Amino acid sequence: MNDQRYARHQPHAGDRYFASGKVVFYALSSKFVDEKSVQTRTPPKAQEIIYYSLAIGHHLGVIDCLKAQLECPLTGYQHWLNTLPPQSEAHRKMAGVERFGEINIDISHTHLLARALSDARPQMNEEQQGWSEQLIALLQQIEHEPAMYLMVRKYDA
Repeated sequence: MNDQRYARHQPHAGDRYFASGKVVFYALSSKFVDEKSVQTRTPPKAQEIIYYSLAIGHHLGVIDCLKAQLECPLTGYQHWLNTLPPQSEAHRKMAGVERFGEINIDISHTHLLARALSDARPQMNEEQQGWSEQLIALLQQIEHEPAMYLMVRKYDA
């Protein structure tokens, strides 16, 4: 079994920095229906509806295709995270990557994260500012296409 396939609880690392590994931001690039799954698990009368309702969910055979959009080393991610106010909701959301190994970012997080990243810009180095610009651009895409979301996953080396 591929251990990276499923999110898992990971101990909070506190102030220690990771020596290796990476964090990858994936964006929804498309959805499609797994026709075999639909045909075997869905009554014939309901199958036609599925093709018009891809947003219903994975349990009906809808598969999300994710594409990597942003990648940073774990150490860089931790330093970037620390530019956000420690008790802020944005910090808590982004710290979930470290704690759980994976988070989702959807339209309910866009303003919160974009504002926090913009406000923290003066504390960031050039590389972190670049990551922030890329993430803010992805958040703006979510604003224009609310069905889009980001999945952020941590990979240990």
